Amino acid sequence: MSVETPNAAPPESKPHTPAEPPPPAPLFGTEEARQRTVRGEAIIKRNTLWALGAGALIFPWVDFAAAVAVQLKMLKELSDLYGVKFTQDLARKLVLSLLMSSGGSLVGLSAASALKAIPVVGSVLGLATFPLAAAAFTNAVGRVFLLHFETGGTLLDFDPKKVQEHFIREYERARATLERR
Repeated sequence: MSVETPNAAPPESKPHTPAEPPPPAPLFGTEEARQRTVRGEAIIKRNTLWALGAGALIFPWVDFAAAVAVQLKMLKELSDLYGVKFTQDLARKLVLSLLMSSGGSLVGLSAASALKAIPVVGSVLGLATFPLAAAAFTNAVGRVFLLHFETGGTLLDFDPKKVQEHFIREYERARATLERR
């Protein structure tokens, strides 16, 4: 038996607004998580190769801009895979903040691009260093975001300073792998 109070106001209903679907819950160890990770790894590998090509452009700073464009494309693809809302401006800021927060180990990335401005010798040195650095950086960005998205993160709650050490390890590992090939 329920007791009704005559003066109680009916509960207010909120207008339904289409909201962003929540990112998938972390499902470590499930078949779905394994398949999603495999698709994410394929996205990272494909874009790492694109960044290698972008880094081989002979024009200084154009190569850098092309590599950043590849990284933004990769983040869009990973965001789509994980159902995370993608904003290009925010993604660009996060990629550049990863570059800046990693300190001296990656500042050489922009210097390698600038080397190409020096006729002949600079072009050769830039072509020898920047493509590998751009590809390793892209790979590290992808791996850090893959882990972040897989654990339920979004672009809005990504903190570059918290992942700085992990990012640098991923960069160094990718660079070593690329140099061996």
